[in-house]
Amino acid sequence: MRGGAILAFLALCVAAPARADAAPDLSGIWARTTFGYDLGPAGPGPLKNLARRPNGTSDAFKLVGDYNNPILQPWAAAIVKQHGVTSLAGKSYPDLSNECRPLPPPYVLRIAQMQMLQEKDRITILYIQDHQFRQVRLNATHPAKVTPSWNGDSVGHYEGDTLVIDTVGIRTRPGSMIDMYGTPHTPALHVVERYRLIDGEAAKHAQERSEREYGRPTTEPVYVDPGYGGKGLEAAFTVEDSGAFTRSWSSAVTYRRSSVKEWGEIACAENTADYYAGATATVPSAERPDF
Repeated sequence: MRGGAILAFLALCVAAPARADAAPDLSGIWARTTFGYDLGPAGPGPLKNLARRPNGTSDAFKLVGDYNNPILQPWAAAIVKQHGVTSLAGKSYPDLSNECRPLPPPYVLRIAQMQMLQEKDRITILYIQDHQFRQVRLNATHPAKVTPSWNGDSVGHYEGDTLVIDTVGIRTRPGSMIDMYGTPHTPALHVVERYRLIDGEAAKHAQERSEREYGRPTTEPVYVDPGYGGKGLEAAFTVEDSGAFTRSWSSAVTYRRSSVKEWGEIACAENTADYYAGATATVPSAERPDF
């Protein structure tokens, strides 16, 4: 029995590093070809743009979110509808992106490029737009009382080949939103993201489906490396917010390897030119210096 116990202990010692090493390698720079969320074939899902180009794709310059989507509570639907009226009039409504503000999950997934840095006890996600970043504590729990912040409190863990990130405590302000149609949220927002590597062809087809809905962006280049044949990265997510939505809903976005090896600096709040030509939007400012 004693010898058997020793052998069992040694077997556990050998097996432990194997489990630690099983975490998928999600590092590197990843890129998208569209800004929107995937529209699933059925079930509760994100809003679709009611304004279409002649070729049937979403009109990026006329953002009219489907305010009849049953996931929206009436007050949230009214806000989305008003944003659509503003957009159809040829004006830009205040948006977290054009106001140079932090984008909370899942809205931060709209950014064209991101880089994931994996460490033993945390994940850091860098985004090319406006120097934004997120930090995720691994194998941790949310504090009993979360201090609200623009990115929220994020904890994560690995489930086999999948990185799961759970985020709560996302701060709100007038104009808080989680998508490009200005869909609002409340302090009850709870987002769960699931990142996993997928087959390269599957990733390519997923991005092509997204392009058939949204078209390729006209305001910036497409950064996906067309010659890369390796795996892609899927980020599936589920949104819950009892204050803004009638039910939980899910979607996903897909990344492939970026052709960019080093990021350049993209200024926003410090930009002395119009962020969008002819648009009127505020940028963060302070009444007095912090130092």
